[in-house]
Amino acid sequence: MCQDSRRKLLVTYHVNRKENPNTQAEAGIMCAAVCTSKDLSVLFRRLLLSRQVLRIPSLDFSRSSVISRFFCNSRLSLWVQTAGIHVGSHHCTVAPSITETEEPDSLYKNVAVLVKGHDKAVLDSYQYFATLAAQELGINIDKVYEPPKKIERLTLLKSVHIFKKHRVQYEMRTYYKCIELKHLTGCTADVYLEYIQRNLPEGVAMEVTKTLLEKLPEHIKEPVWNTISQEEEKQRQ
Repeated sequence: MCQDSRRKLLVTYHVNRKENPNTQAEAGIMCAAVCTSKDLSVLFRRLLLSRQVLRIPSLDFSRSSVISRFFCNSRLSLWVQTAGIHVGSHHCTVAPSITETEEPDSLYKNVAVLVKGHDKAVLDSYQYFATLAAQELGINIDKVYEPPKKIERLTLLKSVHIFKKHRVQYEMRTYYKCIELKHLTGCTADVYLEYIQRNLPEGVAMEVTKTLLEKLPEHIKEPVWNTISQEEEKQRQ
């Protein structure tokens, strides 16, 4: 059938050759489209030998867009496995990785993130990234400031062996950026710190200081002056 359609297109091309010079290219494209559609129709006819419902809404090679058949042929199922076609399952076979515990979450009053490096532009960019990530996660930012920089100078000989009077001076500057966060839970702090530490630039060091809120111990809940007065009364008795 593909050859017959090609012959018909060539006949129409010879008839309309003088009228339209682009008919040959159009005839070739149409012939290729017809051949492709015929091949696809043959492929789907072979697939229709089965009896499982196969829904393909984007393709419409028949009267309806729903192809209802069953995959009962063993050769066809083997072809599906070897072709790597994904077949979805209704039930989840993977156990959830999130585990719930009854332990109370830790509370941090303050978390200070101090970064230092030798390139000020890199620190400015990283500070913008860290503050933007904290805002997206809904973390309260107490303050962001820049501690004073540290400068170290070394004066050495310009030459290794001779010319003692000729010297050269090297200067090393270390810049700092500090971000203080307040009122964080343990889970939020761990997630945020892991995220910004994974994106830490090269040549930048980080120091994290956490202020944890603890429960008041049992032995100091009672005021100290009450215990002293009780001891004095015992001594008097």
